[in-house]
Amino acid sequence: MPLLHLHSVTLSYGHPPLLEDISFVLERGERVCLLGRNGTGKSTLLRLLIGEIQPDSGECWLAEGIKIARLTQEVLPGTSGRVFDLVAAGLGELGALVRDYHRLARRLESGEADPGLLERLARVQHQLEAGGGWEIEQRTERTLSRLRLDPEAEFATLSGGLQRRVLLAQALVCDPEVLLLDEPTNHLDLEAIEWMEEFLPGFPGALLFVTHDRVFLRRLATRILELDRGRLTDWPGDYDQYLRRREERLHAENLANARFDRKLSEEEVWIRQGIKARRTRNEGRVRALEALRAERRQRRESLGKAQLRLGEAERSGRLVVEAEKVSYAWESRPVVRDLDTLILRGDKVGLIGPNGIGKSTLLKLLLGQLPPDSGKIRHGTHLQVAYFDQLRAQLEEDKSVRDNVAGGRDQVSLEGKSRHVLSYLKDFLFTPERARQPVCALSGGERNRLLLARLFVQPANLLVMDEPTNDLDAETLELLEELLCHYTGTLLLVSHDRALLNAVVTSCLVFEGEGVVRDYVGGYDDWQRQRPAPAPAPASASRSSVPETATPPPRSRPPRSGLGYKERQDLEALPGRIEALEAEQAQLQTAMAQPEFYRQPGPHLAVARERLATLEEELIRAYARWEELETPQTPRA
Repeated sequence: MPLLHLHSVTLSYGHPPLLEDISFVLERGERVCLLGRNGTGKSTLLRLLIGEIQPDSGECWLAEGIKIARLTQEVLPGTSGRVFDLVAAGLGELGALVRDYHRLARRLESGEADPGLLERLARVQHQLEAGGGWEIEQRTERTLSRLRLDPEAEFATLSGGLQRRVLLAQALVCDPEVLLLDEPTNHLDLEAIEWMEEFLPGFPGALLFVTHDRVFLRRLATRILELDRGRLTDWPGDYDQYLRRREERLHAENLANARFDRKLSEEEVWIRQGIKARRTRNEGRVRALEALRAERRQRRESLGKAQLRLGEAERSGRLVVEAEKVSYAWESRPVVRDLDTLILRGDKVGLIGPNGIGKSTLLKLLLGQLPPDSGKIRHGTHLQVAYFDQLRAQLEEDKSVRDNVAGGRDQVSLEGKSRHVLSYLKDFLFTPERARQPVCALSGGERNRLLLARLFVQPANLLVMDEPTNDLDAETLELLEELLCHYTGTLLLVSHDRALLNAVVTSCLVFEGEGVVRDYVGGYDDWQRQRPAPAPAPASASRSSVPETATPPPRSRPPRSGLGYKERQDLEALPGRIEALEAEQAQLQTAMAQPEFYRQPGPHLAVARERLATLEEELIRAYARWEELETPQTPRA
């Protein structure tokens, strides 16, 4: 039975419609990726599914009692508080009670002298018992454990990746049957992306997600939906099958359009024969021509592809940058320590490391924009630098798109030739109307395209790109990748896009912590093969030494007093049972993450999904029983 069904849905904010007569069905266990150009309505479709907006026509049917949760693109401004409280907020009113109970209990444990505190705690406890709140509390703690989050951490102190993980926990805690993810990897570092790739295949419900990360897409998607010119097309199978079949469909569409246009042109020639056409009195042919004209007016043309060309300057000297024993610290924290590296003309160097570790700072050191605390940086001759800033600070918000590129002129110079600025911007998918609008009206993807247009008009032999792929659609990403592969100058590239790093860079500078930056030959996968195995953490490490991405140690609880013989046996056996269940669950999730798995007959898939759901239920019961046996009894009011 499907979990949700859209039937002939149309939604318009003007002409043409954003969504036009779209239909699709989502089944339990599917992992469906929604693809489409920036601005085609993908986020709008997710909002429609969750009920935030209503369609102009058509039906959005949801299975009775279905729960849908959504992870949005951005962390909402002002989000703050303890991780436990934010995750519990995903449970609605009961979550608020759990939050109140924990806050009051902490105040009581701290010895606060408030005579009414115990009475308020008893009242909240009674409300929790009446509404089944203790099971809700256990569900919150299980979710925190599954996502390896410290419940006591303050949200504002976490990295961007961990903040997204908290919001994912908030979506998962209500045990949704459908999980909607809008660009879940945006602005995440590689460690956070890889963690998400390992976690999401185990989600037992249906997953519908929007992403432009091609590695993430290939590892997760079992089916593709494409939103193009208001229409939704369903493509069973993985991403590579979709690419092949989509090219075939577009080729057939172009042939059909060419035949149609040729017929229309022939009929227009006939009608313009004037008196001869009227003398024949072929009214049926005239009506057919009117129908052809109407059909041609209704055709929605493809947006086309961006045309990326980079103006290259004269060749630089053979040496580009040499760093000798370079160190730099920020507020006593080492960012770079004793770095030795040599970058020669034509090298394409990728910078890899977690968010906030200092990749942009290293770029500024290498370019001479920051002086090192110690060591020497030497630059080669005839360097002409073009810099892509991930913060888009180079864009002037109050000026138009065209003025940001041409500085008020009508022409731009590219490869020694003059070209009209509107024609140049059309290569980056800006219509003349859009090119006259101010930058503040642009979407994130349009801003990135504008920054590329502004960057590529500058002659350069050293190209520096700091996170150029955020918000770009998959087609523009592939064109950028092709451009960088054929670029003959020197490239410094900061990116979390593994496919781009593998295709483009010839070496990597990798941040390995405590200011250590090492050179590796090749791209991302080459670094993965060469990197040293991580050393095991010492068993005696204190809680304060655990990195924020590590699993927080379990809070120790004394066993419940008064356990019977059977209960003590259960308590001793539970850790081994949970370990076995989790091992089987991980093995099954790994198998289901492979595209080949879904080429098996339907009955095999059904059995695997049923077993995964059973394992999840058994783990929930086992954790609940463990919690029950280990937690001290709370005195009832």
